[in-house]
Amino acid sequence: MTSQALHEIHLPGLKPWRQGKVRTVYEANGSLVMVASDRLSAYDCVLPTPIPGKGEVLTRLSVFWFQQLKSATPHHFISDDPLRYPPPFDLHAPRLSGRSMLVRRAERIDIECVVRGYLTGSGWKEYTQSGAVCGIKLPAGLHDGSRLDPPIFTPATKEESGHDQNISFEETVKRIGKPLAEQLRERSMAIYREAHDWAWARGLVLADTKFEFGHVDGVLTLIDEVLSPDSSRYWDRAAYEKWKLHSFDKQYVRDYLDRSGWNHEPPAPELPPEVVAATVERYREALTRLTGDAR
Repeated sequence: MTSQALHEIHLPGLKPWRQGKVRTVYEANGSLVMVASDRLSAYDCVLPTPIPGKGEVLTRLSVFWFQQLKSATPHHFISDDPLRYPPPFDLHAPRLSGRSMLVRRAERIDIECVVRGYLTGSGWKEYTQSGAVCGIKLPAGLHDGSRLDPPIFTPATKEESGHDQNISFEETVKRIGKPLAEQLRERSMAIYREAHDWAWARGLVLADTKFEFGHVDGVLTLIDEVLSPDSSRYWDRAAYEKWKLHSFDKQYVRDYLDRSGWNHEPPAPELPPEVVAATVERYREALTRLTGDAR
């Protein structure tokens, strides 16, 4: 895995189809090529300091989960071998290798499908104020990190800019219809449960995560990246069993930013070298534990 950070994605002669906070997407003969940079976003801001190798971790984990989880199928992943991409992307193989995926193009559903198996983050904050999360009433007396059994499906809007907004399942039904809303909930819960059990057996707690879906030829399909430390919360299982929340995701960076006094308004501050190094270590450790691949 590279030790050099890649902040921007440039493929000479090719114009991006879409530029995200972390990924650059290119059209590729009816399909799409998604390329993950080493940028990291927090509180809806792209931080000026990239995390070396992060794009590779995100890509390798997504590919692993697409191929590993039965519940992930159907999904949009085709290949992560640039030499098998349509031309001229094969000519950029050295730059694309390890941090890109060729995927099927989908008609995206504008709902973030969030599954929470543990009470933390924004869900914890909402619970302390109302005793509920996204309209779902929870038992009294829970604490930060309490396991939710069964997990809960807490959808959010998919915003082009700014922060996605939590909505109730009923609001989701109003936006996309009951049959599709129930399909999204069923698929999301199944993927979360299978991934949670895999991670638990390998010393990690998958606290929560978010999925995106779209339609490919009319079929509901899992898209984007999945179950990475960018889109999910992972905790050390041994520490959790002692009631400590030790993160293997970007919550570590969020915690640093909160301690720094930053008001979450642009521009975001630089990250010090020790925070960058600790973040790299956490992302790589998550990859190693989940996949057994320490490269």
